[in-house]
Amino acid sequence: MSQGSNFVDYVKICCRSGKGGAGSAHLHRDKLTSTGGPDGGDGGRGGHIILKGNSQFWTLLHLKYRKHIIAEDGLSGGSSQKTGKTGKDEILEVPLGTIARDAETGDIIFEITEDGETKILTPGGRGGLGNWHFKTPTLQTPRFAQPGEAGKEEWMVLELKVLADVGLVGFPNAGKSTLLSVLSAAKPEIADYPFTTLVPNLGIVSYRNGKSFVMADIPGIIEGASKGKGLGFRFLRHIERNSVLLFMVPADTSRSIKEEYEILKNELQEFNPELMQKPHLLAITKSDMLDEELKEEMKADLPKVPFIFISSVAQQGITELKDMLWKAINEEI
Repeated sequence: MSQGSNFVDYVKICCRSGKGGAGSAHLHRDKLTSTGGPDGGDGGRGGHIILKGNSQFWTLLHLKYRKHIIAEDGLSGGSSQKTGKTGKDEILEVPLGTIARDAETGDIIFEITEDGETKILTPGGRGGLGNWHFKTPTLQTPRFAQPGEAGKEEWMVLELKVLADVGLVGFPNAGKSTLLSVLSAAKPEIADYPFTTLVPNLGIVSYRNGKSFVMADIPGIIEGASKGKGLGFRFLRHIERNSVLLFMVPADTSRSIKEEYEILKNELQEFNPELMQKPHLLAITKSDMLDEELKEEMKADLPKVPFIFISSVAQQGITELKDMLWKAINEEI
């Protein structure tokens, strides 16, 4: 598959929950009883459509071609107050960070953030009550029961926002994919042309004493991305679920490092001002071409955020960067 074909972060599905079973209007009869009272059981509940978090999933690809999700109907109640069988629930496993929205209004219904977490997306109809519920001193043999409640049919949107401890933010060719490949076992596509990365890539970064954290390489932002330019804001939403933002600016940038950082920061602020509340770190990449004297000169004009000079290819500053990230992640927690 091509890089973009197996990453799906948006699906629209039609959900139809099960209809509740009808209650029974049965009257008790056997060889010893010819005029027994009501003993009709309740109908079974219709099946729910449920979302379940699965940490092993990272895309909604498995739901891309399932446009209609249909749960089972509940069965009718029986004699001797027997309740009808509950309709089978339809359980959809989704990656962590999945948001469920109403397709018509756009309102967020809930989000899935934990492994094994389950939430009802479309509830099944309730089963109808059997006739034994309706007997009274003045109505001892009711010959009626409730019908089952109809299921719901509604269009839903599932939207994935990648969950990661660290999100890499930078213009195309800032070295984000290279850093991710050096720090983790992830194998993102790396090339010397813009927009090499077309989908978010996740990697697990090993730290000291068996500890680790998750890093996400977000596709390159350009000036005006928050207004739809370049890859637009399609992938900016993935940054919202990162605990720490690592801004990456190459040492050979045509602008000043401070100017490039401010442009990146402005795009995030235009998209969602709350992103400014997350911890920001700055990595000046491709720093193996700089000597110590030049680094000292550059420090005077850097933005007022924690920064570090690194080179992924030359393995310079990588250990120190992991220390900075680990500290920022745990301070945030």
